[in-house]
Amino acid sequence: MQIKDIMSKTVIVVAPETPLRDVAAKMQQEDCGCILVAKNDRLVGVITDRDIAMRCVAEGLDIADTTAEQIMSPQILYCRDTDSADEVTKNMGENKVRRLPVLDAGKRLVGIVTLGDMSQHSNFPLIGQTLGIICRNAS
Repeated sequence: MQIKDIMSKTVIVVAPETPLRDVAAKMQQEDCGCILVAKNDRLVGVITDRDIAMRCVAEGLDIADTTAEQIMSPQILYCRDTDSADEVTKNMGENKVRRLPVLDAGKRLVGIVTLGDMSQHSNFPLIGQTLGIICRNAS
């Protein structure tokens, strides 16, 4: 099965200058733990709920004065919409991530896929092994 058959096509994207309070509110409103950051139609970062906790709250930053760009992870890992579910699951394990933006052949954002999405469509032993790898040595 290809990722385009599994991914969520609903992706929340904010600009780098978006106040972190607005990012957190969008996460709450959309019931999601990840928001992508884009500038000029290009992905420049990812913010997770953990990033907010670790890079803003734990560091004592004022959420009212902090922007998405200040706490986002600038490294963009992604998969292609034509990748197989097993390939992407292995990729998630190798990179210790639970979600990946999905790009098409033209490198356009077309969705997002999570390990939870994969668990409904991929082979269960591989999902369990991948989750074990991701959780191992997690800080």
